[in-house]
Amino acid sequence: MSERAEIVIVGAGPAGVRAAQTLVAAGLRPIVVDENVRWGGQIYRQPPAGDGFTRTKQALYGFEAAKADAIHRTMAALLPQIDYRPETLVWACDPKRLHTLHGGCEMPVPFTHLIIASGATDRVFPLPGWTLPGVYTLGGAQVALKAQGCAIGEQVVFAGTGPLLYLVAYQYAKAGANVAAVLDTSAFARQAKAMPRMLNQPATLAKGLYYVGWLRAHGVRIEHGVTLDGIEGIEGIEGIEGIEGAAGVSAIRWQRDGRRQTLECSAVGLGFGLRPETQLADLAGCRFVFDDLNQCWLPERDAAGRSSQPGIYLAGDGAGIAGADAAELAGRRAALALLDDLGSVAPTLPEGPGAARIERKLASIQRFRVGIEQAFALPDNPAARWPGDMLVCRCEEIDAQTLRDCVRHDGVTEINRLKALTRVGMGRCQGRMCGEAACHLLAQASGQTLAEVGRLRAQAPIKPIPIAPMLFDQDVAAIPEEARDE
Repeated sequence: MSERAEIVIVGAGPAGVRAAQTLVAAGLRPIVVDENVRWGGQIYRQPPAGDGFTRTKQALYGFEAAKADAIHRTMAALLPQIDYRPETLVWACDPKRLHTLHGGCEMPVPFTHLIIASGATDRVFPLPGWTLPGVYTLGGAQVALKAQGCAIGEQVVFAGTGPLLYLVAYQYAKAGANVAAVLDTSAFARQAKAMPRMLNQPATLAKGLYYVGWLRAHGVRIEHGVTLDGIEGIEGIEGIEGIEGAAGVSAIRWQRDGRRQTLECSAVGLGFGLRPETQLADLAGCRFVFDDLNQCWLPERDAAGRSSQPGIYLAGDGAGIAGADAAELAGRRAALALLDDLGSVAPTLPEGPGAARIERKLASIQRFRVGIEQAFALPDNPAARWPGDMLVCRCEEIDAQTLRDCVRHDGVTEINRLKALTRVGMGRCQGRMCGEAACHLLAQASGQTLAEVGRLRAQAPIKPIPIAPMLFDQDVAAIPEEARDE
């Protein structure tokens, strides 16, 4: 069976790399498809190849430099033994076939077994001014620093909640950027109360505490338990010729204990933790359940990573946020499950634990994650404070009042019905940025829970693609320029 198996791994982050390593050790040659130019995923994102980027791994990844280097070296050693396809976007999934786009060409990728290690994206809640130029997700701010060697602004405020908030602020300040403040919507008392649940991962906890302590020691203002009121803009960007009426960030407004405050800044990094990228699992037919801890719908999987669909396995943050260490373990465990299903003998890897030990380690990390989610809980009923004229879906320019009117006048109680009537979630992002906010608003307006309003069903293409490769079975470069314009 193993000779006939066509194994595809989606994602070359920690989970995907360890899955590939395990399969190669068993004598298999998987296809590894990744959207990025170089392997490593978001957490261990590599800068562009070449001489123009000179920051060391220690500078890029801090405490995680050794882990990043291990992932990078492992994948580099695997390249002769796998079919590695970087810069390849997976945009759809049929039974036993992926649809991918590479170099402007549509390339179907058949599979008998599929490991989805799609990772996570930022969890974003809108607030007035969030569509201004100069407002980035925390992940976007990280990409700018790691992959492009630049900051998102001259005076940056990081706002929201979650461990990533402090990590990105630390990375920026350590790189020499001017971090004006960290505004955490979670109260310090809540974080202190959750501390005992995180003691089973002392090294990880210590790193988080270090980031906070370092920021304070270097004069970065940290405010806990804030309510974000909005981001203010300016009408023009000084120094940019030929741009009239362009907007930028000038300040952020928040309040705490009834005191309203304003802080000048030129950019804002915004995020409320991470959300799993589950669209591909949805298109693959995996069954979903609502997860109270993550406050979102997740694809079902067993302890080994098997989904509800035979031959499809889930690993890493794309199946539930647990961090890079857990992603490595989950990638290895999913590969072992796949080998077991093939009837193959599991390889012995000197640097990797066996299946039973992996599951114990993952269970321990999950207990730690309970503490993390309690410490950095989402704001209570965020949609109640959203003004009617604030955009919720920026792709389709749909404001909060439009959604509320639809609930009030049409009696909408389910998110896909709201989508059909208003087009929320139908734009370029396919609901990745606005879908969760729309669900919160629907739940608040209809008096339901998040679980009761349902989830946005994924539809292909799950990410924007050019139309030309779908119309012409050839390289875009071969299409006449006038046809490309049409």
